[in-house]
Amino acid sequence: MSVTREIKRVTTKTLQEMKQGGEKIAMLTSYDFSMATIVDDAGIDVILVGDSASNVMAGHETTLPITLDQMIYHASSVVRGARRALVIVDLPFGSYQGNSKEALSSAIRMMKESGAHGVKLEGGSEIIESVNRIIAAGIPVMGHLGLTPQSIYKFGTYTVRAKEKAEADKLQADILQLEEAGCFGVVLEKIPAQLAAAVTASVKIPTIGIGAGGGCDGQVLVVNDMIGLTKGFKPRFLRQYLDLYEEIKGAVSTYVSDVKGNDFPNGKEQY
Repeated sequence: MSVTREIKRVTTKTLQEMKQGGEKIAMLTSYDFSMATIVDDAGIDVILVGDSASNVMAGHETTLPITLDQMIYHASSVVRGARRALVIVDLPFGSYQGNSKEALSSAIRMMKESGAHGVKLEGGSEIIESVNRIIAAGIPVMGHLGLTPQSIYKFGTYTVRAKEKAEADKLQADILQLEEAGCFGVVLEKIPAQLAAAVTASVKIPTIGIGAGGGCDGQVLVVNDMIGLTKGFKPRFLRQYLDLYEEIKGAVSTYVSDVKGNDFPNGKEQY
C-alpha cells in the first residue's frame, strides 16, 4: 500500500515512512509556479528548487552565479504552485560554506521569505558546523554528497565521483555524520551504483539518487532535462520522457507562419 496515497502534504516524516515501507520517493526540480503546479498535480513527492536554475533558467555555465535572493524568488514561486509536494530549496554557493552564522541566516531568510519546507546543502564534514546550526534552529536539512556541482572548479570535471576507495570511504563517513546531525535525507549524485546501494543500506534516512543507480530510496532529475526542454544534454543517467524543445519550436514556427500569412487571427479569434 502506498504511504502517500491519502495524505494532504508530504513531510520529512512521510519520506522516512516511505523508506521504511520500501516505497520509492519521486523527486523533480521546478523553478516557477506553472511547472510546480504541473509536477505537483502529477503526484510528485518532493520538489527540489535546485540551484540548477542557474543553468537551465539563467543560462550560466555553472550553478555558482545564482544568488540567495534569486533562489528565494524561484522558491516562493514554486511554493505557491505546490499543494501536496514537499518543497526543498538549494542554498546557493557562498551562502553557507564558510561561516555557520551566515549559513543559519541564509536558511532563515529562505524559510521566512519563500515558505519552503527545508533546505539542501552540498558537502559532508566540511560543512557539518553549518548543518548542525541550521538543524538546531528547527529547519529541516537535506544533504548532498558525491558530485557536488558547487565545487565544480575544485573537481575540474562533472565525471563520476567516489570510484576510488579513499573518496568512497569519505562519502560513507560523511553520510553517517549527516545522519547523526539530523539531516532528513541525502542526495547522492553520480557515484557508482554499488556504492550508492551500500550507503543507502547503512543509514536510516532516505537517499535520493541522480546518476547513482536503482539502489537509492528515490530518484531526482532536472525537470527541464527530463521533458526535453534542454537541448543536447543527454548524460547516461537521464531518461528523457518528452522532446518539448522540438515540439515547442514546431508550434512557434507554425505561429510565425500563421501571423505572416494573415491566417491568425481568424474571424472567430477577434472581437
